[in-house]
Amino acid sequence: MKTIVYSCPYVPAEWIAAHGLLPRRLVPLPAEGASIAPRAEGLCPYARAFINEAAAAGAEGIIVTTLCDQMRRAYDLLVRGTITPAFLLNVPKTWQTVAAQRLYLDELKRLGRFLVRLGGRTATREGLATEMIRPDAHAACTAAPGRDARVPIAVLGGPLMQRDRVLFDLVEEAGGRITLDATETGMRGQPRPFDRRRIAEEPLMELADAYLGIADASRRPNSELYVWLRKELAATGVRGVLFHHYVWCDAWRAELARLKEWVGLPVLGLDSDGHDETNPARLRTRIRAFLEMLQ
Repeated sequence: MKTIVYSCPYVPAEWIAAHGLLPRRLVPLPAEGASIAPRAEGLCPYARAFINEAAAAGAEGIIVTTLCDQMRRAYDLLVRGTITPAFLLNVPKTWQTVAAQRLYLDELKRLGRFLVRLGGRTATREGLATEMIRPDAHAACTAAPGRDARVPIAVLGGPLMQRDRVLFDLVEEAGGRITLDATETGMRGQPRPFDRRRIAEEPLMELADAYLGIADASRRPNSELYVWLRKELAATGVRGVLFHHYVWCDAWRAELARLKEWVGLPVLGLDSDGHDETNPARLRTRIRAFLEMLQ
Protein backbone atom coordinates (compact mmCIF):
# COMPACT_ATOMS: atom_id res chain seq x y z
CA MET A 1 0.00 0.00 0.00
CA LYS A 2 1.28 3.46 -0.89
CA THR A 3 2.28 5.58 2.11
CA ILE A 4 1.54 9.26 2.69
CA VAL A 5 3.58 11.01 5.40
CA TYR A 6 2.71 14.12 7.38
CA SER A 7 3.27 15.63 10.82
CA CYS A 8 0.53 18.17 11.51
CA PRO A 9 -2.50 17.08 13.59
CA TYR A 10 -4.84 18.93 11.21
CA VAL A 11 -4.24 16.28 8.53
CA PRO A 12 -7.01 13.66 8.98
CA ALA A 13 -5.57 10.15 8.79
CA GLU A 14 -9.05 8.76 8.06
CA TRP A 15 -9.32 10.88 4.90
CA ILE A 16 -6.04 9.47 3.58
CA ALA A 17 -7.11 5.91 4.43
CA ALA A 18 -10.48 6.41 2.72
CA HIS A 19 -8.52 6.97 -0.50
CA GLY A 20 -6.89 3.54 -0.16
CA LEU A 21 -3.55 4.94 1.00
CA LEU A 22 -1.61 4.38 4.22
CA PRO A 23 -1.32 7.47 6.50
CA ARG A 24 1.88 7.77 8.51
CA ARG A 25 2.31 10.62 10.96
CA LEU A 26 6.00 11.30 11.52
CA VAL A 27 7.50 12.08 14.90
CA PRO A 28 10.95 12.96 13.58
CA LEU A 29 14.38 12.27 14.95
CA PRO A 30 16.89 15.04 14.20
CA ALA A 31 19.12 13.89 11.34
CA GLU A 32 22.72 14.93 10.96
CA GLY A 33 24.95 14.54 7.92
CA ALA A 34 23.59 14.51 4.38
CA SER A 35 20.17 16.11 4.12
CA ILE A 36 18.07 18.41 1.97
CA ALA A 37 17.77 20.86 4.85
CA PRO A 38 21.13 21.47 6.54
CA ARG A 39 21.35 23.52 9.68
CA ALA A 40 20.36 27.08 8.97
CA GLU A 41 19.90 30.11 11.15
CA GLY A 42 16.23 30.73 11.75
CA LEU A 43 15.05 27.31 10.56
CA CYS A 44 12.97 25.57 13.20
CA PRO A 45 14.70 22.35 14.32
CA TYR A 46 11.43 20.43 14.25
CA ALA A 47 10.66 21.60 10.71
CA ARG A 48 14.17 20.68 9.61
CA ALA A 49 13.92 17.22 11.18
CA PHE A 50 10.54 16.66 9.51
CA ILE A 51 11.85 17.73 6.10
CA ASN A 52 14.79 15.37 6.23
CA GLU A 53 12.82 12.41 7.54
CA ALA A 54 9.93 12.93 5.12
CA ALA A 55 12.35 13.09 2.18
CA ALA A 56 14.02 9.87 3.30
CA ALA A 57 10.81 8.00 4.14
CA GLY A 58 10.29 6.52 0.68
CA ALA A 59 6.68 7.65 0.70
CA GLU A 60 4.52 8.36 -2.33
CA GLY A 61 3.46 11.77 -1.02
CA ILE A 62 4.15 14.33 1.69
CA ILE A 63 1.55 16.61 3.27
CA VAL A 64 2.54 19.90 4.91
CA THR A 65 0.17 22.45 6.42
CA THR A 66 0.18 26.21 6.89
CA LEU A 67 -0.15 25.93 10.67
CA CYS A 68 3.04 27.94 11.09
CA ASP A 69 5.42 29.93 8.88
CA GLN A 70 8.23 27.46 9.51
CA MET A 71 6.22 24.61 8.01
CA ARG A 72 5.35 26.79 5.02
CA ARG A 73 9.09 27.14 4.55
CA ALA A 74 9.44 23.38 4.95
CA TYR A 75 7.08 22.89 2.01
CA ASP A 76 9.22 25.12 -0.22
CA LEU A 77 12.35 23.19 0.75
CA LEU A 78 10.66 19.87 0.05
CA VAL A 79 9.51 21.00 -3.39
CA ARG A 80 13.03 22.11 -4.29
CA GLY A 81 14.90 19.26 -2.62
CA THR A 82 12.97 16.06 -3.37
CA ILE A 83 11.08 14.47 -6.25
CA THR A 84 8.39 13.14 -3.90
CA PRO A 85 5.12 15.00 -4.58
CA ALA A 86 4.27 17.42 -1.76
CA PHE A 87 0.94 19.04 -0.92
CA LEU A 88 0.38 22.23 1.09
CA LEU A 89 -2.88 22.05 3.06
CA ASN A 90 -4.20 25.47 4.02
CA VAL A 91 -5.47 25.40 7.61
CA PRO A 92 -7.40 28.55 8.58
CA LYS A 93 -6.07 30.39 11.60
CA THR A 94 -9.58 31.27 12.70
CA TRP A 95 -12.03 28.52 13.59
CA GLN A 96 -15.28 30.17 14.71
CA THR A 97 -16.65 31.28 11.34
CA VAL A 98 -18.59 29.44 8.68
CA ALA A 99 -16.08 30.74 6.12
CA ALA A 100 -13.20 29.05 7.97
CA GLN A 101 -15.10 25.77 8.12
CA ARG A 102 -15.87 25.94 4.39
CA LEU A 103 -12.25 26.72 3.58
CA TYR A 104 -11.00 23.72 5.54
CA LEU A 105 -13.61 21.47 3.94
CA ASP A 106 -12.64 22.67 0.46
CA GLU A 107 -8.98 22.06 1.30
CA LEU A 108 -9.76 18.47 2.28
CA LYS A 109 -11.51 17.98 -1.06
CA ARG A 110 -8.48 19.45 -2.84
CA LEU A 111 -6.26 17.08 -0.86
CA GLY A 112 -8.50 14.24 -2.01
CA ARG A 113 -7.84 15.09 -5.65
CA PHE A 114 -4.09 15.11 -4.91
CA LEU A 115 -4.35 11.66 -3.33
CA VAL A 116 -6.20 10.33 -6.36
CA ARG A 117 -3.42 11.64 -8.64
CA LEU A 118 -0.94 9.68 -6.53
CA GLY A 119 -2.82 6.46 -7.26
CA GLY A 120 -5.47 6.51 -4.56
CA ARG A 121 -9.10 5.75 -5.19
CA THR A 122 -11.87 8.31 -4.98
CA ALA A 123 -13.17 8.38 -1.41
CA THR A 124 -16.81 7.46 -0.90
CA ARG A 125 -19.14 8.36 1.95
CA GLU A 126 -19.32 4.72 2.96
CA GLY A 127 -15.56 4.25 2.80
CA LEU A 128 -14.86 7.31 4.90
CA ALA A 129 -17.52 6.33 7.44
CA THR A 130 -15.91 2.90 7.75
CA GLU A 131 -12.50 4.45 8.50
CA MET A 132 -14.02 6.81 11.07
CA ILE A 133 -15.68 4.02 13.09
CA ARG A 134 -12.70 1.68 13.09
CA PRO A 135 -11.69 0.63 16.63
CA ASP A 136 -8.28 2.30 16.16
CA ALA A 137 -9.71 5.56 14.78
CA HIS A 138 -8.57 8.74 16.51
CA ALA A 139 -10.34 9.33 19.79
CA ALA A 140 -9.37 11.59 22.64
CA CYS A 141 -8.94 9.87 25.98
CA THR A 142 -8.05 11.08 29.42
CA ALA A 143 -5.89 9.07 31.78
CA ALA A 144 -7.61 8.49 35.08
CA PRO A 145 -5.61 9.88 38.01
CA GLY A 146 -5.91 6.69 40.05
CA ARG A 147 -3.92 6.04 43.21
CA ASP A 148 -0.24 6.70 42.74
CA ALA A 149 2.33 8.19 45.08
CA ARG A 150 4.08 9.96 42.22
CA VAL A 151 3.33 13.61 41.51
CA PRO A 152 0.99 14.05 38.50
CA ILE A 153 2.49 16.40 35.90
CA ALA A 154 1.34 17.79 32.56
CA VAL A 155 3.63 18.58 29.64
CA LEU A 156 2.35 21.31 27.32
CA GLY A 157 3.65 22.84 24.12
CA GLY A 158 4.14 22.30 20.42
CA PRO A 159 5.36 19.06 18.84
CA LEU A 160 8.01 16.85 20.41
CA MET A 161 10.74 15.08 18.50
CA GLN A 162 11.60 11.51 19.42
CA ARG A 163 14.52 12.46 21.62
CA ASP A 164 12.38 14.93 23.57
CA ARG A 165 10.70 11.92 25.16
CA VAL A 166 13.58 11.99 27.62
CA LEU A 167 11.41 14.47 29.53
CA PHE A 168 9.06 11.63 30.47
CA ASP A 169 11.91 9.48 31.77
CA LEU A 170 13.37 12.32 33.82
CA VAL A 171 10.01 13.08 35.40
CA GLU A 172 9.69 9.40 36.38
CA GLU A 173 13.19 9.43 37.87
CA ALA A 174 12.31 12.47 39.96
CA GLY A 175 9.21 10.86 41.44
CA GLY A 176 6.58 12.25 39.08
CA ARG A 177 4.49 10.94 36.22
CA ILE A 178 3.15 12.59 33.07
CA THR A 179 -0.60 12.13 33.37
CA LEU A 180 -1.40 14.63 30.60
CA ASP A 181 0.61 14.93 27.39
CA ALA A 182 -0.79 18.20 26.07
CA THR A 183 1.79 18.60 23.30
CA GLU A 184 0.95 18.66 19.60
CA THR A 185 2.26 15.09 19.27
CA GLY A 186 0.31 13.99 22.36
CA MET A 187 -3.30 13.96 23.43
CA ARG A 188 -3.91 17.61 22.50
CA GLY A 189 -3.11 16.78 18.88
CA GLN A 190 -6.04 14.39 18.58
CA PRO A 191 -9.50 15.29 17.30
CA ARG A 192 -12.50 14.93 19.56
CA PRO A 193 -14.38 11.60 19.42
CA PHE A 194 -16.52 11.33 16.30
CA ASP A 195 -20.29 11.54 16.56
CA ARG A 196 -21.64 8.31 15.03
CA ARG A 197 -24.96 9.89 14.15
CA ARG A 198 -23.20 12.63 12.18
CA ILE A 199 -20.92 10.04 10.55
CA ALA A 200 -24.02 8.32 9.17
CA GLU A 201 -25.46 11.60 7.90
CA GLU A 202 -22.39 13.39 6.49
CA PRO A 203 -19.03 11.82 7.36
CA LEU A 204 -16.81 14.43 5.68
CA MET A 205 -18.51 17.30 7.50
CA GLU A 206 -18.09 15.49 10.82
CA LEU A 207 -14.44 14.72 10.04
CA ALA A 208 -13.70 18.35 9.19
CA ASP A 209 -15.51 19.65 12.27
CA ALA A 210 -13.62 17.29 14.61
CA TYR A 211 -10.18 18.09 13.21
CA LEU A 212 -10.72 21.83 12.85
CA GLY A 213 -11.63 21.88 16.55
CA ILE A 214 -8.17 20.76 17.71
CA ALA A 215 -6.91 23.40 20.15
CA ASP A 216 -3.57 25.11 19.47
CA ALA A 217 -1.68 28.27 20.40
CA SER A 218 -1.63 29.33 16.75
CA ARG A 219 -5.41 29.60 16.45
CA ARG A 220 -7.14 32.97 16.53
CA PRO A 221 -8.63 33.26 19.03
CA ASN A 222 -6.81 30.55 20.96
CA SER A 223 -9.33 30.53 23.79
CA GLU A 224 -10.22 26.91 23.03
CA LEU A 225 -6.72 25.90 24.11
CA TYR A 226 -7.49 27.10 27.62
CA VAL A 227 -10.99 25.62 27.59
CA TRP A 228 -9.46 22.27 26.68
CA LEU A 229 -6.69 22.64 29.27
CA ARG A 230 -9.10 23.52 32.07
CA LYS A 231 -11.06 20.34 31.50
CA GLU A 232 -8.06 18.03 31.11
CA LEU A 233 -6.05 19.46 34.00
CA ALA A 234 -9.03 18.92 36.31
CA ALA A 235 -9.63 15.40 35.02
CA THR A 236 -6.04 14.31 35.58
CA GLY A 237 -5.41 16.03 38.91
CA VAL A 238 -2.23 17.65 37.64
CA ARG A 239 -0.16 19.54 40.23
CA GLY A 240 2.42 21.14 37.94
CA VAL A 241 3.08 21.89 34.27
CA LEU A 242 6.21 21.46 32.16
CA PHE A 243 6.03 23.95 29.29
CA HIS A 244 8.23 22.89 26.35
CA HIS A 245 8.91 24.92 23.22
CA TYR A 246 11.63 25.43 20.63
CA VAL A 247 13.41 28.77 20.71
CA TRP A 248 12.22 29.60 17.18
CA CYS A 249 8.53 29.06 17.97
CA ASP A 250 7.06 32.51 18.60
CA ALA A 251 3.50 31.22 18.97
CA TRP A 252 4.29 28.95 21.88
CA ARG A 253 6.92 31.17 23.49
CA ALA A 254 4.33 33.93 23.74
CA GLU A 255 1.98 31.63 25.67
CA LEU A 256 4.33 30.98 28.60
CA ALA A 257 3.63 34.22 30.48
CA ARG A 258 -0.12 33.93 29.92
CA LEU A 259 -0.13 30.31 31.07
CA LYS A 260 1.67 31.18 34.30
CA GLU A 261 -0.95 33.82 35.07
CA TRP A 262 -3.91 31.65 34.12
CA VAL A 263 -3.23 28.11 35.22
CA GLY A 264 -2.95 28.56 38.99
CA LEU A 265 -0.28 25.83 39.16
CA PRO A 266 3.52 25.87 39.23
CA VAL A 267 4.96 26.02 35.69
CA LEU A 268 8.49 25.12 34.60
CA GLY A 269 9.50 26.57 31.22
CA LEU A 270 11.83 24.40 29.13
CA ASP A 271 13.16 25.76 25.85
CA SER A 272 15.26 23.85 23.34
CA ASP A 273 17.33 24.88 20.35
CA GLY A 274 16.78 21.41 18.92
CA HIS A 275 20.29 21.17 17.51
CA ASP A 276 22.51 19.89 20.28
CA GLU A 277 21.70 16.68 22.09
CA THR A 278 19.47 17.34 25.05
CA ASN A 279 21.58 17.82 28.17
CA PRO A 280 20.14 15.19 30.54
CA ALA A 281 22.16 16.43 33.53
CA ARG A 282 20.82 20.00 33.26
CA LEU A 283 17.27 18.82 32.60
CA ARG A 284 17.46 16.29 35.42
CA THR A 285 18.51 18.95 37.90
CA ARG A 286 15.75 21.38 36.89
CA ILE A 287 13.02 18.75 36.81
CA ARG A 288 14.12 17.23 40.12
CA ALA A 289 14.04 20.66 41.80
CA PHE A 290 10.58 21.30 40.31
CA LEU A 291 9.22 17.98 41.59
CA GLU A 292 10.74 18.49 45.03
CA MET A 293 8.90 21.80 45.24
CA LEU A 294 5.60 20.02 44.51
CA GLN A 295 6.06 17.16 46.97
